[in-house]
Amino acid sequence: MLRRVLEGAIAQVVARRFEDWQFAAAITADTPRGRKFKAFGTGSLIAFPWVTIYNEHYIEIGNDTMLGPHIALSAGMMPGQECVTSPVVRIGDRCLIGRGSGIVGHLAIDIGNDVWTGHHVYITDQNHGYEDVTRPISQQTQPERAVVIGDGSWLGAGTVVLPGATIGNHVAVGANSVVTGNLPDYCVAVGAPARVIKRYDPQSGWQPTDEFR
Repeated sequence: MLRRVLEGAIAQVVARRFEDWQFAAAITADTPRGRKFKAFGTGSLIAFPWVTIYNEHYIEIGNDTMLGPHIALSAGMMPGQECVTSPVVRIGDRCLIGRGSGIVGHLAIDIGNDVWTGHHVYITDQNHGYEDVTRPISQQTQPERAVVIGDGSWLGAGTVVLPGATIGNHVAVGANSVVTGNLPDYCVAVGAPARVIKRYDPQSGWQPTDEFR
């Protein structure tokens, strides 16, 4: 009985200290790590622990934006890589990127203001060539196409955004969808690949598309 009481007390202390360490270790604009970014807005933070963050000088983060714990955020494939554009990754103001998500840019990923995501969302602008069957896919070209996510959009948990995707303003993307093309402003899209199932009409409001009526 005494052992359980002591273990419980110790566990409470460890939990409180871990929570304190998480806040203390967060990356903000006034931390040494935050100052490595091309831009890091006031009121923004990257929660601790994170998985991978490198080449911060190619990454811009706006104001009042939060990236959850266990984030992967990078420009290029490896630390120290010289990129051909700058910024490579731009995240706007008042965004919320869910825990366990990955944003891996090589050319251009532009995320607008007020974009929120669920957990474990993956966004990338680079794919893998596979056409030459005599060579491993890992040794083939890795084509890059810019990605744009418009203001005020929401990406559900597990969403994957692939190279060349353009998501408009105020778009809701259902959980576990795979976005490969263009999603227009004011729509709802689901599936793999993601398809528009609702559009907003100023006269009649939100309406299902013809395919889903």
